[in-house]
Amino acid sequence: MFVVTVDFIIKRNFETAFVEAMNQQACNSLQKEEGCLQFDVCQDREDPRKIFLYEVYRDAEAFDVHLNTGHFLDFDATVRGWTASKTARQWHLLAGQPRTP
Repeated sequence: MFVVTVDFIIKRNFETAFVEAMNQQACNSLQKEEGCLQFDVCQDREDPRKIFLYEVYRDAEAFDVHLNTGHFLDFDATVRGWTASKTARQWHLLAGQPRTP
């Protein structure tokens, strides 16, 4: 399994809009992409500007498909101006099974 984690810091006053857009992006990914197995959106309990994503894909190719979907490209264009920083990392899941919603 292929895992992607992303840390965002959202610009002030965009937290609510970003979370709404991100939740829709997670739903779209899970419903429209066969290779997307898990997509968790987490918000820091003390600082709502900090968002963490944990995404699981069947393999790296499924993630590449994700990056080229219309829903991802639209989402990315929408939120680009709302983010102060974004750090993405890629991982290999060594054990366990991803859960599906």
